[in-house]
Amino acid sequence: MASNSNNVKPQPVAVETPKQDEERYEEANVHKVYQEIASHFSETRYKPWPVVETFLTDLPTGSLGADVGCGNGKYIGVNPNILMLGSDRSANLIEIVHERGFEGMVADGLNLPYRDNSLDFAVSIAVIHHFSSTERRKEAIDELLRIVRPGGKVLVFVWALEQTKFSKRNFEPGQQDVFVPWMLKSTGQVYNRYYHLFKKGELDELFDQQKVVIETTGYDRDNHYVIATKK
Repeated sequence: MASNSNNVKPQPVAVETPKQDEERYEEANVHKVYQEIASHFSETRYKPWPVVETFLTDLPTGSLGADVGCGNGKYIGVNPNILMLGSDRSANLIEIVHERGFEGMVADGLNLPYRDNSLDFAVSIAVIHHFSSTERRKEAIDELLRIVRPGGKVLVFVWALEQTKFSKRNFEPGQQDVFVPWMLKSTGQVYNRYYHLFKKGELDELFDQQKVVIETTGYDRDNHYVIATKK
């Protein structure tokens, strides 16, 4: 955390990730940050991304699913004809979910409180890029697939290394592991969040081809995404 007294907009910086104690690293550089910025972050997250909105509205009536890393719950109410349960590591964000009248709980994305093969779908939007190793990112994908039934669908979005010229994010070319600053408007304090920027095709490779059929792989709003069906 740092203060910004000269009004210069802070920029992302490349970082090296640890070879061990990844959980502690993420606690310091992801989870604690979102606890601090939850209210301000929530104010900026209100409009559903079109691909996610279409995915949710196209689900059959009565579908049961999970939004893993739901943030302030902006997707939970998109389709009133399905039931989607939210979870997030940030208790402060989950408090906002509850204030909005939705179901949500504090849970770790690598240890979700759902039975195997119990849900019709799961979404994880702009979350898995916060895990600091390839192994942990794959574990997060596998956990989504664990909770979804055979024939169920999974949608995952992650930030892309390949940013368009219209992007507001000023990343160093080729640097996949970065700290991205968030400045609290109330105090000017700057908090750095860890991100792994995904190369084209990298997200697809995390999906076990023995377990899923990848229905769609795409690029939208400087993100890569995959829609997969569990075998």
